[in-house]
Amino acid sequence: MSKLLFSVHNREASFKDSLEECFDIIIIGGGITGAGIALDAVCNKMKVLLLEKDDYASGTSGKSTKLIHGGLRYLKQFEFKMIRDVGRERKILYENARHIVRPEKMLLPIYKHGSLGLFSSITALWVYDFLGGVNKEERKKILDKEQIKKTEPLLKNKDLQAGGIYYEYRTDDARLTIEVMKTAVNMGATCLNYTEVTEYIYNERGIIIGVNANDKIAQKEVVFKSKVVINAAGPWVDRVRVMDKYQEGKKLMLTKGVHLVFPHKKIPISQSIYFDTNDGRMMFAIPRQNITYIGTTDTIFFEEMDEPKVSKKDIDYLIENLCNTINVAVLPSDIVSSWAGLRPLVFEEGKSPSEVSRKDEIFVSKSGLISIAGGKLTGYRLMAEQVMKKVYHQLSITPQNSTKNKRLVGGEFKDEQSIEKYRNQIIEEGALISIDETQVLNWLYRYGTQTSKILDKIKDFDEIEKSDKDVGILAELHFAIENESVYTLSDFLIRRSGILYFESEKITNILCEKLNNKIGLMLKKSKKETENSLEDFKKRWKESCFFD
Repeated sequence: MSKLLFSVHNREASFKDSLEECFDIIIIGGGITGAGIALDAVCNKMKVLLLEKDDYASGTSGKSTKLIHGGLRYLKQFEFKMIRDVGRERKILYENARHIVRPEKMLLPIYKHGSLGLFSSITALWVYDFLGGVNKEERKKILDKEQIKKTEPLLKNKDLQAGGIYYEYRTDDARLTIEVMKTAVNMGATCLNYTEVTEYIYNERGIIIGVNANDKIAQKEVVFKSKVVINAAGPWVDRVRVMDKYQEGKKLMLTKGVHLVFPHKKIPISQSIYFDTNDGRMMFAIPRQNITYIGTTDTIFFEEMDEPKVSKKDIDYLIENLCNTINVAVLPSDIVSSWAGLRPLVFEEGKSPSEVSRKDEIFVSKSGLISIAGGKLTGYRLMAEQVMKKVYHQLSITPQNSTKNKRLVGGEFKDEQSIEKYRNQIIEEGALISIDETQVLNWLYRYGTQTSKILDKIKDFDEIEKSDKDVGILAELHFAIENESVYTLSDFLIRRSGILYFESEKITNILCEKLNNKIGLMLKKSKKETENSLEDFKKRWKESCFFD
């Protein structure tokens, strides 16, 4: 198969080539787990096809807390191996994707009668650093009551004993998924969004040798052949498993995690805070750009999986617990955006959502279908390795390469000095074409070295386009269509740019129509398709910031 760019313009050619190919593996699911598996496989010279029923990262992988973190709270469950593994994975991801994996200083206030006492908190932070192999400059610091009050004056004083400073890493989960997938595509993988698997194809021995699928864009049924099929569908793992006539084994337990976004002036904290809730859990308040977001909930979910909603109960829970620890007064009307995602946990009898392990598990059916459930964003690379061990065993292949040192697209920085040098370079380039520094930096920590392509696109615009007050976002849209398989307005404003969550003040009806018309024109959509794309985004926009 010829090497294809990660663009909708190449979709028809990708389908044509794929229908004639017998792949080594077909991956069902375009979240971070599926993307990680695709990259591991293609690094080992395998023929890879990934199919996603909606857009990439439209499920859990675009709706997490957006942190690469080791899970300090898992010490309570004695998940030492998990903490060690994901703690070390944080460093690997930082090295491979510095543009979207950034150090984030966290504050852990220690209160009398908190879920962890003073001694336990200090011990936990020490163990956390030790297990994760944290660099010396990022190891924990314990602050007394007066120091912690100076560090974060908005913390409530009652029963405050001390605090700890430790480090996690901030990310954009959807962008991380896209960059992993794009890296796999650049190495020869084929990835197709809006392609839903509807049925398995079996040989005479009952082994799966391919799938039937529905191309939602072309509205036609297609057949793909492969040696192995992998189910990496996240919350939809059981739905994909139930199509297998040999389906058996453990079931998933879905829980809902909700995050609320406020203007930073409403929650003007100076750094991220990780604090206790009334029910013995922990939650985050995280400042980012001009907003602060809080989360998350952890409740069992039984409703429609494709559209998890933020409820009044979720909002009340998060705001109440925020205001119990931080001296702010916020109302539901202050929310500017929100998201709700589902965690696919492996069911454990008698355990509450917060007690269920976040460890991943792999199930292999008699048909050869390999399914992976559970896990965490931070550990996606290790999860991919474990899945591929099963594949390599089935195909009697010895893997030769690891993704441990594989830099992701956009993350070609060997150290912080190189990212600083590039930062200064693109700020200067942006100034020459009247793009302000804030916009350039947003692109840098969204696209990394690919920012130059966006600036070049602006330079290539004609004079009318250059004079448009929205020239920056139009250039970004061009880049996303040509390089990131954007097909709808929601693809761009929610998952590629994150504008709905982090820069929602930019969104207006006029801008939406302008961007949507540009997508329709560039992709030669019908009038009906273009209208549907706009209505779909407006529905999601309304749901994210207006509540009953």
